[in-house]
Amino acid sequence: MLAAATSAVPTEVTQRALGYPSLFSLVLIGALVPVVPTGALVSSAAVVAFHQTAPFSLALVFVTASLAAFLGDAALYWLGRRGMRSKSGSRWLEAIRSRAPEERLAQARGKLADHGVAVLVLSRLVPAGRIPVMLACLMADWPLRRFSRGNVAACLAWAVTYQVIGILGGSLFKEPWEGVAAAVVLTLTVSAVPGLIRRVR
Repeated sequence: MLAAATSAVPTEVTQRALGYPSLFSLVLIGALVPVVPTGALVSSAAVVAFHQTAPFSLALVFVTASLAAFLGDAALYWLGRRGMRSKSGSRWLEAIRSRAPEERLAQARGKLADHGVAVLVLSRLVPAGRIPVMLACLMADWPLRRFSRGNVAACLAWAVTYQVIGILGGSLFKEPWEGVAAAVVLTLTVSAVPGLIRRVR
């Protein structure tokens, strides 16, 4: 039993040494290139942290994920502002526009005009809601500082939400891989439901 306990320590040390930098990098990339399922990554990392014996593992997942999301959003917004000011635009601005259908963009602009920063905070919690609202902020000519102030709360709320999903998945199973699988399935389901509802309507 002692041998098993001591062998688990290097495994956890290795997971932390590789896991947090990987989580930071992938969430950062996912914020810049919105094709990486960052919510599922945070939930999976929360499951692994939930099963670790080291203190503050869950807190480190929260700090890592929220910081990476914030920096990625800030970088993408800065690139978008450069594109708005350029006559020829930029590939980053074009990428943002291509992921924001005109109907969603019009809704985002209307809600942003009515409710301001609150819409920005909620946009990260709604699947596929971040990009239309970010583009609406660009078209409203929000400076980076104003966008960043609202985005702090958005990234914190996003990290908490997906971490709670991971903790719920991890608490139901003894093996971490089972919790990871459950968290990924739950996260993808939550992300897919709004789209299905819109199609049905």
